[in-house]
Amino acid sequence: MAKTQDFTLTDEAATARFAAEIGKVARAGDTLLLSGQIGAGKSAFARALIRSLTHPDLDVPSPTFTLVQTYDTSAFEIWHCDLYRLTDPQEVLELGLDDAFRDGLCLIEWPDRLGDLTPPNALHLNFVAGDAAHHVTLDMPGDWPERLGGLHV
Repeated sequence: MAKTQDFTLTDEAATARFAAEIGKVARAGDTLLLSGQIGAGKSAFARALIRSLTHPDLDVPSPTFTLVQTYDTSAFEIWHCDLYRLTDPQEVLELGLDDAFRDGLCLIEWPDRLGDLTPPNALHLNFVAGDAAHHVTLDMPGDWPERLGGLHV
């Protein structure tokens, strides 16, 4: 059974620190599933994580219309995906995500579109927008609890 942990992100700087901490333990073959309503902080988290692993001033557009944006790091390729417009899990394979799941770091917005293709050891981040802050719950299967043991905002 996966362990869960809750965090409160009071502002964009807290989100950036949180993303950078997760980025420190991210590796090739990891998938992060980003769930939550529009405006809950999924894209802000993804943008901050990508910048923490590449360059702090990197332009990181939303993949809403392109479906996938990729970024190179010295260790692996990052795939930032927005699956909102997909209607069938098989479309995921057409995007090449099966290879990315194995070789890259995948950040997946709207992961419910993956269906049975969801990687079993993916880290799930569920974002909820509040009045004064955003909240995120981590669902950590596999070795994620050990890897994120000292995580704090």
